Amino acid sequence: MSAIDAKETFASLPPEPEFDKVTALLKPALAQFATKIIVLDDDPTGSQTLHDISVYTNWSITSIRQGFAEKNSMFYILTNSRGLTENETKTLHTEIAKNICQVASETRQKFLIISRSDSTLRGHYPLETEILKKVIEKEMTIKYDGEVIMPFLKEGGRFTINDVHYVQMGEKLVPAGETEFAKDATFGFKSSNLKDWVQEKTVGRYLAKDVTSIELADLRTLNITKITAQLQHVKNFNKVIVNAADYCDVQVFVIALIQAITNGKNFIFRTAAALPKIIGGVSDKPLLTKNDLVAQDTTAGGLIIVGSHVQKSTEQLNELKKLSNIKFIEFNATKILTKEGLIPEEERVSAEVNKLLQQGRTVTVYTSRKKIEAADNNEEHSLKLSVSISEAITNIVKNLTVKPRFLIAKGGITSSDVGVHGLGVKRATVAGQIKPGIPVWNTGMEAKFPKLAYVIFPGNVGNKETLREVVEELDKR
Repeated sequence: MSAIDAKETFASLPPEPEFDKVTALLKPALAQFATKIIVLDDDPTGSQTLHDISVYTNWSITSIRQGFAEKNSMFYILTNSRGLTENETKTLHTEIAKNICQVASETRQKFLIISRSDSTLRGHYPLETEILKKVIEKEMTIKYDGEVIMPFLKEGGRFTINDVHYVQMGEKLVPAGETEFAKDATFGFKSSNLKDWVQEKTVGRYLAKDVTSIELADLRTLNITKITAQLQHVKNFNKVIVNAADYCDVQVFVIALIQAITNGKNFIFRTAAALPKIIGGVSDKPLLTKNDLVAQDTTAGGLIIVGSHVQKSTEQLNELKKLSNIKFIEFNATKILTKEGLIPEEERVSAEVNKLLQQGRTVTVYTSRKKIEAADNNEEHSLKLSVSISEAITNIVKNLTVKPRFLIAKGGITSSDVGVHGLGVKRATVAGQIKPGIPVWNTGMEAKFPKLAYVIFPGNVGNKETLREVVEELDKR
């Protein structure tokens, strides 16, 4: 399987249905869908399609009750499970599922769970959704018929066409299994065809031949009856993959999905951030600007933290270095391999950052670009090294004595640790996006710096210039 031309591929697809026709079907379907939607986000980047939605950074009974009580049909819980071991992930999802069941029983509310994960297919799959299924079926009368898999994310250039999941790179669509993401030390995979990917990740417990495929031709001809029938026939927790190349495909699928759920079918979802936007009824919103996010009276500098090591992040960092007004500090992550460890490095960088912010300088702290992996090549050991480095970076935020004019964190584990442990956020509101696929949180009053514009910049989103453009926008004086 090889890369294909993006422009030619999109031109060859069936034409999109008329917007008004789709809206006329979707709007009443959502209006009658009286179900609380709970999105479990394995890192903070999953709010990249939303605005005015709550994100809770814990899964206590109190927080879940608050989420159920909101007027919004949907709320997020940040699990950061992509930075956890398998055992930690299992424990976490067991507790979350039990707490959701308790609150749902108290409130007598129907609920739907979306396990939001990486649009390039990394993460603890199928562990997370299988734990959710097992616990909820034990605690409630719910029986799950199937699992819907939809990694489409237009903002990130992720498309599923003819069952193959692609990552757009420039003018090409590259099969996901041939990208650097598929070589991830912890969550690697080989298959680009999602039917084969299911069989690969479940080690043959679910076979490619048994996977139901929702085709673009049916989505774009509004063949709601056929799609609903396909969903009605799913059983034994078999998988449904949804082809999607634009948001109209998600909208049409949701119309059929709600019909199937209304008819008594139950599904768990493993998706990227597109499905929550549509099924949660979140409207489009213009991109945010400096005037939306930065207080006019602030004199402090901004802070950018780059922890992600994917190639795109490094390219964006190198482009950012072209800005002469930004001070760059390399955090030497290789110190983790020395006897002294990271503490002296953490203290050095913290002191310099506080000094520069006080002077009004904007600072970028970035980890040394060499990827550090465990000597024994053990996946969990490598993950723990990454987590330890992220914790050290987080401590730099924890040690801030000056509120920065803005804060950008690049990378999933990094942005989660910075938000939860560095800033102490318990509940944030998604303000919107500063660039497509790049969300901004407004931190709550309990945070170290309340009402701070916190930009959560995924490692694998944007082009070479995007990080520089975001910093230029926020750092205007």
